[in-house]
Amino acid sequence: MDTVDLAVLRRARDWLADGHRVVLYTVVETWGSAPRPVGALLALREDGRVEGSVSGGCVEDDLLARLPTAATEHGRACRLITYGVTREETARFGLPCGGTLRLVEEPLGEGAWLGELIERCEAHQRVVRRLDLDSGRVTLAQVERTAPLRFDGQTLEAGFGPSWRLLLIGAGQLSRYVADLAGPLGFEVSICDPREAYAHDWPAGQARFVDGMPDDAVLAIEPDPHTAIVALTHDPRLDDMALLTALQSRAFYVGALGSRRNNEARKGRLRSLGLPAEAVERLHGPIGLPIGSRTPAEIALSLMAEVVACKNGLRLGATEAARRCA
Repeated sequence: MDTVDLAVLRRARDWLADGHRVVLYTVVETWGSAPRPVGALLALREDGRVEGSVSGGCVEDDLLARLPTAATEHGRACRLITYGVTREETARFGLPCGGTLRLVEEPLGEGAWLGELIERCEAHQRVVRRLDLDSGRVTLAQVERTAPLRFDGQTLEAGFGPSWRLLLIGAGQLSRYVADLAGPLGFEVSICDPREAYAHDWPAGQARFVDGMPDDAVLAIEPDPHTAIVALTHDPRLDDMALLTALQSRAFYVGALGSRRNNEARKGRLRSLGLPAEAVERLHGPIGLPIGSRTPAEIALSLMAEVVACKNGLRLGATEAARRCA
């Protein structure tokens, strides 16, 4: 679930609490080239306030024109709206390359489910929202992994909550910048650092701390192909055992902070601990894409760019680390 779209639901909740009428739009199908992906959300308030997007802007303008009717008909069922069926519509609404967009229009009424869904997501739960278009009834169910959006013409099922995970070894300054970036990118951030001095003054909800030593933390989270693990302490006593465990897991990305020389020395230590050569070569280091980063914020940006590239299966070709993403 896109964190931007979760922000749409927070705003819709707040508008309803203030007594406004709100209509929610969900992208349920696209054909050709579409500006926003399936699952994208847009909330419109009865006075024309907008949160989120479903296109580059022209579709939003048309929805605003429909708003007086949509916002006052809370008693009726949801309905489907399709844009870009004809060449004229495609040109009018600015849909690129002949794209077609189908939306569910949903007057929210009281929207009691919004508070529960947001609360579950903030507790790091993964939730599926099921909407019956005829009745407008919404039910929520917890799932192990955020499910892809499903729509059969009658029922809409959309997943919310983080579908990707990032475990950081070390709670220093760099980890704070990484966590700031990772959250909006859709990662649930966990941190392990047995050093008491580093575990203080983290903003509430920014990350979840995992107790124990780093290698125990890796085992505790049970890494899967949706998990990235990065060692940022620059202390071999903490990093190496965590990496030894992480590189034998199913994590899609395992990296460690340090120079090229330090990384080669680290690989040597891992081999001496009995880690197979093919597992050692999975290690990303130096971490991040080559953007000339020097400050903690720049290093965090470089790291998360590489993690996202690997998550998306992108072959960048500029560095050895990028080639590993293929």
